[in-house]
Amino acid sequence: MFLALRISLPLAMGIALAGPAPGQAAGSGKGKLSDAAEVTHSPGGMTITPSGSIILSLHQFQKTVERVVEITPEGDVLSFPNAEISRGKEGAPFKLDAVLGLQCDKRGVVWMLDNGRRGEAVPKLVGWDSGAGELVKIIYLPEPATTPNSFVNDLAVDPEEPFVYITDPAAGADAALIVVDLESGLARRVLQGHFSVVPEAVDVVIDGRVLEVKRPDGSSVKPMGGAGPIAVDRKGRWVYFGPMAGRTLYRIRAEHLRDTSLQPLELVSRVEGYAPKPPCDGISMDSKDNIYVADVGSKAIGVIRAATKKYEIYEANDRFLWPDGLCFGNDGRLYFYANQMHLMAPYNAGRDRSNSPFQIYKLKALSSGSVGR
Repeated sequence: MFLALRISLPLAMGIALAGPAPGQAAGSGKGKLSDAAEVTHSPGGMTITPSGSIILSLHQFQKTVERVVEITPEGDVLSFPNAEISRGKEGAPFKLDAVLGLQCDKRGVVWMLDNGRRGEAVPKLVGWDSGAGELVKIIYLPEPATTPNSFVNDLAVDPEEPFVYITDPAAGADAALIVVDLESGLARRVLQGHFSVVPEAVDVVIDGRVLEVKRPDGSSVKPMGGAGPIAVDRKGRWVYFGPMAGRTLYRIRAEHLRDTSLQPLELVSRVEGYAPKPPCDGISMDSKDNIYVADVGSKAIGVIRAATKKYEIYEANDRFLWPDGLCFGNDGRLYFYANQMHLMAPYNAGRDRSNSPFQIYKLKALSSGSVGR
């Protein structure tokens, strides 16, 4: 376990910068694709800080010791937050249990969504100032913000107001969004069971195989692909979201999500169908409101152009084995990884069929976007 040390990339938890991978399938050619880095364990989430550090959560399915790591612009790999100083102003230490969603705000605060499912801990949202190296806030998400079935998955930080919007696929029928007021610490569960967040009757198919949880006894069950992808436009006007296993992307005005005076039926009436999408695990938006989609079934990054509201493949590649983690870097490129989720043990009768290393890519988008989002 690496603490406050600066460690060369080939030695630190197997995390290493990668050069080009020769002999791999070419992309569709619409965007300029290049390799950015590679890691030996599967990422669960990614964001980029204003200073250019890549922050990765490591997927809990692989049971790594580290929950979150940082790849610095200089090529060093550090534990994140630094294990020596992971404590609040009063000196009380805190522990991350199972982090997936990450997003860095414009101040450099990395917000980490800890679902708590490795140690059956209360889910929480943790803000860490990446510049000052100190804890900003911990907001716990007990019931009724969450349920016993909750698996808080992804988040979007409002760029203008002190709020965070979280997706919770839960058990499918009870999927919801969670709205968190960063100043008061109040967390509200909204849209639970609404068609915009519950999974549709859609199979997630990769290489002709339907994604199913394979049990050791040979039986299988389809995973509940409720609310997953989420993003906010750069002005904080609209929140875009939808079920992972779904064919529609929805949106709602951020001000309506924040409005505690709206009754549940009033709130759901504000939800709009926005555009078609494939089953996907993550989305990101550029400065011109084009929405990039991690198209897991097509091994592709797709795009919903703001001008047409139609979905199309932007860059496809056989190496994109479950793309996710979309966010913009301070070089204006769109970063994402291939974490091979469909090859992991839960979907293969307990056998991990994924192959290390796991690649991080960067792609020239139609327009630049906000760093870390």
